[in-house]
This record gives sequence, structure tokens and C-alpha cells, in this order.
Amino acid sequence: MKRLSICFLLLALVVILGCGNQPKSLTIVWAEWEPANYLETLSKDFTTETGIAVDVVQIPWPQFENKIDNSFTGKNDLYDIVIGDSQWLGKNSVGGHYVDLTEWINENIDVDAIYGPAMTAFAEYPKGSSNYWALPAEVDAAGYVYRKDLFEDPNEMAAFQEKYGYALAPPKTYDQLRDIAEFFTRPDDDLFGLATWYSKSYDGITMGFQQVMWSFGASYGDPDTKKVDGYINSEDAVKALEFYKGLLEFAPKDAPNYYWPETAAAYNAGKVAMAMNYFAFFPGVVNPETNPISHDKSGFFIAPEGPKGHYISIGGQGMSISSYSKNMDTAKQYMKWFMQKSVQEKWAELGGFTPLKEVLESDTFKKATPYNETFAASFPYLRDFWAVPEYSKLLVVCQTNWSEAISGIKTPKEALDTIAQKHEEIFAEAEEKKAEAAEK
Repeated sequence: MKRLSICFLLLALVVILGCGNQPKSLTIVWAEWEPANYLETLSKDFTTETGIAVDVVQIPWPQFENKIDNSFTGKNDLYDIVIGDSQWLGKNSVGGHYVDLTEWINENIDVDAIYGPAMTAFAEYPKGSSNYWALPAEVDAAGYVYRKDLFEDPNEMAAFQEKYGYALAPPKTYDQLRDIAEFFTRPDDDLFGLATWYSKSYDGITMGFQQVMWSFGASYGDPDTKKVDGYINSEDAVKALEFYKGLLEFAPKDAPNYYWPETAAAYNAGKVAMAMNYFAFFPGVVNPETNPISHDKSGFFIAPEGPKGHYISIGGQGMSISSYSKNMDTAKQYMKWFMQKSVQEKWAELGGFTPLKEVLESDTFKKATPYNETFAASFPYLRDFWAVPEYSKLLVVCQTNWSEAISGIKTPKEALDTIAQKHEEIFAEAEEKKAEAAEK
């Protein structure tokens, strides 16, 4: 009996140890869009190599941030890796929802191999601190698509040259963008020059306008002192907003409601000669099923240069580890695997946008799609919205007031003055709360 009991104990120990060595599963949460599908496909390779199952949970964009916030509030361990917007870094690092990855990244990731703007936007908080809370997952940017069949038509080229005194080509400046938009605006033919972002939904008009604001010489404010007055409501900012509002004259009537789904739909329907969108949505432009009119006649160009600079709105998301995950080591294993050159090359082949400089600058990447080279050319000019814990409050103020300027409820100057005032109030309130917390 004694020998039998020992055998049972040894068998139980083997079972326990065996269960402990079983590969863990990993849950990644992201918004519902094509890059998440690419990641699901890519992750099958990780499962093949490690035996670890990967579940990519997709949440529709309108509910995405709220569902993540709710899971964090409840300290829920549903998600191991969260692929969230760059603006979330401030609130989720300070709020204790993201794991501080600084030491691990410095020991396991070749940061120098990653394009600088991507690490700054998607990984670092506070900016300039070299403290990392994420790795770049999907690097994206605002860009433009245009109708090559219109731009390269000899009659159109001759008429444009005669009217404006220079050759018709993808615009390099905002003045040229305006000229071309005006030229192709023909309401009787149901054709307009431009579709860009004016929507009050989430960050629509903010992402569309901020790159114009920066390129006209204005900014959100001093990132160190958080002083806003005199920056976001400067003369340059007023000129930029007046210019952006003026572009509505060359857009379809429903353009004030446009964000990325609407600009894509307008272009694919043949309503506009040029349209702005995130590069991640350009696969739908070159797909004959979604764009039967100009899928094979579309060209791409980077957001234009302004009179006082050249800046482009960054899009995309970073890959962070939830503080409530029970699989942190497995999550780190996955993130290290994801950043390998060979994996990033396949990520790019599937349609993802890589942050690795060597892959991004390769001919293979640039020739993979009709728009990849334009995407790569956009990288040096990328800039982001405030990535501070108060970003959502700041964003609502921008969305509301810029929309009121576009609709004529306020003048551009009035809207910008209101933003400056309210932003400084938000920052002052945040400092008061910090001081109160420090006293306690």
C-alpha cells in the first residue's frame, strides 16, 4: 500500500508539473478593421512556433474605447494585449492600466531599428522621457488618393495650365490643393474637387484640420508649460481654419459629416477627384469590388506642405500589456516575436504598416501596394495630438468648436479663442488635482 501511495503521489506530481508547462493562450483586443484581420492571420505563425493560441478580439470602432475603459475600470483580465490609440498612452499609463515596459524594451527590443516618430507616438510617455508603455503595432497616417484618369487627361491638363499657370499634378502645397479642388468642382456633373475630414464624430475634424494648423505655423501649445493661449488661437491658426473651412466650397454638400468612411465612399462612388483617408483604408480604393470606377486609375500623394511647415496627422495604434493580464510573460514573448524583421516583413505583405526602418525603406515594401511608397514618404512629417491623461476632454473641446466654426455658429477666431480658454482650464484643473493628491 505504501509503495502504491508513492506511485499515486508521483503520478499526481507529473500531472501537476505537466499542466504547469502547458502553453498559455493569449488574448489581443483591437478595433474591428482589416489590420486586425491581418494580425489574426499573422498570429497563426506564432501559434505554430510556440503552441500558444492567440485570440484577436475585435470591437467595433464606436464602442472600442468605452469597452476598453470599462474593462480597465473593473480591473478585468479579459485582455492581455491592448492595441490602443496613441492618445491613450497618457491616461492608461498614469491610470495604472498599462504595464511599464521601459526596462523590458531596452533589454529585448532594438529601439534604434524602429522609426523614431513611431516610438514617440505609440510607445513613449511622457514625450521625451524614454519611458515606454507600448510598441508600435499598426503605424498609420493621413494621406490622399486622386483620380489619375482625370489628372492625366490631356484636355484637363491643358485647361488647368491655362487657368492656373502651372501643370496639373498631385499637389505639393495647400495652395495647389485648393486650386485643383476648385478646378474639378463641377456640381452639374456631380463631381467635386475634394473629400476631407470635417466630422464631429470622435476625432474626425481634429485629425483633418490639425495637420493644416501645424503646416500654417500654429500648434496646440507648449508641451512643457501647457500654455495654450497664443498658440492654438494665433494669427496662423486663424488663417489655417479659414483656409480649411474654405475647402468646403469644393466638396459635396454632405461633407461636414465626413470622416474616413464617408471620404472613402465619396471617392469610390466617383464623386470627388481627391480624397483624404488613412493609408490603412486604401486597400478598399484599389479593390475593384469596393471601387469599380477608379480602382486601377488611382494615384496617391502625401498631405501637402503649408506656408510655414510640413506636418501630417499620425494614425495607428500601439501594442500595450494590460496591468490586469495573467499572461504578461506570454504577452512579452508575443511582442518580441512581432517585432522581428521576418515577422514585420510578413506583416507588411499582409497589408500592415511596419515601424521597422529597414523594412519600411525596402523596395519590397514600397512596391507591395500602389500606396506604400507614399506612406513611407509621409513618415518624416508625422505629428500627434496631445497624448496626456486629459486628452479626451481636450479632444471634445476641439471637435465641438472646430465644428461650430465650420458650420458658421462661431467665427474661426471665436472658436479658437474658446479652445484656448477651455484647454487652459482643463490643464489647470488637472494640476490642482495632482497637487491635492500629493498633499494626501
